[in-house]
Amino acid sequence: MNIDNIAFDQVANTLAKQFDSMYYVEVETGSFIEFFHSEMLSGLNLPEQGSDFFSFLSEQAKRTVHPDDLDYVLNLIDREKLLKKLEENNSSLIVFRFVLDGRIMHVCHFSILCDDKKHILGCIKNIESEFLEREEQENLLQSAERLARLDELTGIKNKNAFSEHIKEIDEVINSGDYDPVFGVIMCDINELKRINDTRGHSFGDEAIQRACRMICEVFEESSVYRVGGDEFAVILTGEDFSNRESLFELLKQKSAANGRFRTGPVVACGMAKYNPGVDRSFQEVYNRADGRMYANKNELKGSNINGEIRKREESNQMMPEDRMRKLDRLYGALHTVAGGGYIFLTDLKYNFSRWSLSAINDFGLPTDYMYNVEDIWKRYVHPEDVDKYVEAVEAVLEGTPVLYSITYRAKKADGTYITLKPRGFILNDSKGVPEYFGGIMLPQ
Repeated sequence: MNIDNIAFDQVANTLAKQFDSMYYVEVETGSFIEFFHSEMLSGLNLPEQGSDFFSFLSEQAKRTVHPDDLDYVLNLIDREKLLKKLEENNSSLIVFRFVLDGRIMHVCHFSILCDDKKHILGCIKNIESEFLEREEQENLLQSAERLARLDELTGIKNKNAFSEHIKEIDEVINSGDYDPVFGVIMCDINELKRINDTRGHSFGDEAIQRACRMICEVFEESSVYRVGGDEFAVILTGEDFSNRESLFELLKQKSAANGRFRTGPVVACGMAKYNPGVDRSFQEVYNRADGRMYANKNELKGSNINGEIRKREESNQMMPEDRMRKLDRLYGALHTVAGGGYIFLTDLKYNFSRWSLSAINDFGLPTDYMYNVEDIWKRYVHPEDVDKYVEAVEAVLEGTPVLYSITYRAKKADGTYITLKPRGFILNDSKGVPEYFGGIMLPQ
């Protein structure tokens, strides 16, 4: 064996590891020789040589190329087109799906024009593994990009996605091609900081999730974004935009019901729509909606029962007998189901309370019936715990959407302190205004 044959064998063996088939074609006559083919192609019974390469290639394509890719492949392996491309670029690469024994795989057909311009070196390679790896990488990249646009807590789109949508809308506005039709609703959860501070961040997270569900259920056809800790933005489109007034009112009603019955978060909201020829950017619409949301937030803060209760106290209204009997009946029911602890029940209309005898005996309270009991009981609370006790009472009077879960120390009649954990509830009147506040204080 001469040195040329050794070199040729080394080249052939190296290429055989990289490709599944390789052939050598004479351009002018179309005659060809196949150097080798892999086991993958052994079932095709490929000839070792032939006299019309381009006809052979076309017939093989009809046998093995996926039907959806066939026209594309036949067009690229047409003799005149392939030769023209090789003359221009010296090489040609075609990627397509290959069907063999019922299996679909991705392959590439690689052609090179030799230096003598009279021969073509053709190769076929199975790239299914590379294709799957690339596809997996693309899926991972797309997943990462999607995650970068999703809020982890709620699962809806986040501020990044919101900024991208704003940019798209501004591009349409600035182009002047047509006037976009959209509106913006801004929402903010009331008292979230107080909820986090007193009931913990897990309870605050639940409030955020429940507010998100409420907003998404109302605006089913629009994009909803969490743009801050307790802030949501809705970009109104389609039917939601057409029905924006009724849907906005529905959102306010649901929020108000949560506040009345303490069944969920209270959400302040504001709405604005894009005015063509007036608004120069999305930001102007956003600013109007945001300003109206904060105005609504202030309204909600002012619409509590605190002032009404204070006025009743100042009027020195005495507890009527029928209200006293009602208080006693409710207290009796509470005492029956309590099963222990110090029991109290307050008529918020008259700020009049009844307390259990165990509380009277253990703490030395003046009587079991008392006006303004929150001020009286404050004297028994440990000085270090007074602030959180007062804050919890004020929250009830202000109509906050959740009852505080606190633990504090109270001074017993013998001068010692006991740790108490109140469990409270609110009873509303027919208008949804808190009428009774009661609970049980459990020793810890």
